[in-house]
Amino acid sequence: MAEKKIAQQQEWVVRIIGFPMDLGAGRRGVDMGPSALRIAGVGERLSALGYKVVDAGDLEIRNPEVVEVKDPSLRYLPEIAEACQALATEVEDSLDKNEFPLVLGGDHSMAIGTIAGIANHCKKHNKRFGVIWIDAHSDINTPETSPSGNIHGMPVAVALGIGAPELTKVGGDFTTLAPHQIAMIGLRSIDEGERKIIKKLKIETHTMSYLDKHGVHRIIAKVVSSMRAKVDHLHVSFDLDSVDPQFAPGVGTPVPGGLTYREAHLIMEQIADTGYMSSLEIAEVNPILDDRNKSAEFAAELIASSMGKRIL
Repeated sequence: MAEKKIAQQQEWVVRIIGFPMDLGAGRRGVDMGPSALRIAGVGERLSALGYKVVDAGDLEIRNPEVVEVKDPSLRYLPEIAEACQALATEVEDSLDKNEFPLVLGGDHSMAIGTIAGIANHCKKHNKRFGVIWIDAHSDINTPETSPSGNIHGMPVAVALGIGAPELTKVGGDFTTLAPHQIAMIGLRSIDEGERKIIKKLKIETHTMSYLDKHGVHRIIAKVVSSMRAKVDHLHVSFDLDSVDPQFAPGVGTPVPGGLTYREAHLIMEQIADTGYMSSLEIAEVNPILDDRNKSAEFAAELIASSMGKRIL
């Protein structure tokens, strides 16, 4: 059954959309993530799996050297809102053409745009969608709870309609995501304000300690089964810092104790087996902190696993 579903997926056109932005992050470098992933052969790997791949290039985004921080609690707000609106439009257009958008980042504020674009598409076509959020961080801070003012720590809150109106209205004046539509996997660094929001909204979370106790296979099987029962469109937002720095050192905000090489691949393989992942984004690849593009190579392998690559 899984092989049949993957064969059906391979009829898709995969549209690669680069989002070269690090305005939302606390350090430079993730703006080069899309280039690093292309150098790692993302397109070639997917073509080898039988997909038709179209590279739409990168969105034009200004870098921090030419813009000014006007509000330290929402750093680079106007520029990020503008870039995310452009990304939302790209993602929505791609889905409307029955393509599979693969968004390469860039810091994780990109999810504001991808989720908004998906929400608009699903709203027009009467589809239910859900998000599997694979990340060391919950990214559910607000301007009031964020210790840094970096917007890459806020995209989940924004999608839930919490935060600056300039961001929550990206894609339209409606809340793009409800708490029951998201499941978080691999969390191991959560701010106090985020804990309160997660508990208040009863968001499904699976921390690394929970994965250690109950096993990755069991948890991801539970998550995808739950999602399958309630959504038509599954989006996966994968922050490479969910992986332990031993395997992926080149990330925006590395945190020890993450997913192993095989755990990360197992998660993506099980998601692929469902046959209903319809969009994917990879965030926070930072070549400046990397070792000979090791992390981008790993991320490219994970993308291939999520799209059907197997050992046999």
